[in-house]
Amino acid sequence: MRIPEAAAKSFTVTHHYSASWPVVRFAYGIQRRDQEPGPGEPDGGRLVGVLAFGVPMNIAVLHNAFPGLTPVREALELSRMVLRDSVASNGESWACAAAMALAAAEGIRGIVAHADPVPRTRMTPGGPVQVSPGHIGHVYGAGQGFAYLGLTRARRQIVLPDATVLTDRAAGKVRRDEVGRASVQRRLTGLGAAPRQEGEDGARWLAAALEAIGATTVAHGGCHRYARAIGPGRTRVRLGGTAYPAPRA
Repeated sequence: MRIPEAAAKSFTVTHHYSASWPVVRFAYGIQRRDQEPGPGEPDGGRLVGVLAFGVPMNIAVLHNAFPGLTPVREALELSRMVLRDSVASNGESWACAAAMALAAAEGIRGIVAHADPVPRTRMTPGGPVQVSPGHIGHVYGAGQGFAYLGLTRARRQIVLPDATVLTDRAAGKVRRDEVGRASVQRRLTGLGAAPRQEGEDGARWLAAALEAIGATTVAHGGCHRYARAIGPGRTRVRLGGTAYPAPRA
């Protein structure tokens, strides 16, 4: 069912390895009717999963996958899918299919999804803890009939000790003293960096902060990219790009 964004965001930030929430149009929840809702959760049962359809950082992702659809209005990204371990083994495929049916009822005709194959490890006082083993998107290619469009471009990522990524956009806000830099600086000081002093150069402070907290730079080979048309008339939706055999391992 569709749930309020506040509840979906709280659940996702708590349980998804990225600990972040993108720009979202529709958020759907999976609830256990045999359990009472938790604090801040919608009526109907305990929230055990969230799927969010939203806007990618680069809107061209939607246009390239579906040249004949209007980005955001007719095509969206499956931005987040996170389920508690208590959900049955077939729950991921069932939830994905159910959420896409609900999105189709809202007028969405194309969905793009990405799978990050790079493992994520969070540093804790008790030692490193793997929060994501990396995945190939099996639920999309084999479970839901998505077309596999290959890998996104390779890039370098700054990975923080809490297993989250400091994006180039976020780092640039600090380096260039742009609006929004304060939240990025708070994020780094929360991980142990020294506060930035008045008048201190942003680029120099950022470099020192990343070194102090033990951030690492990872050569990321790209995410697996999938796309699928949904809803009435889906067979008439043209897919942009070449479809390849989906990875199996």
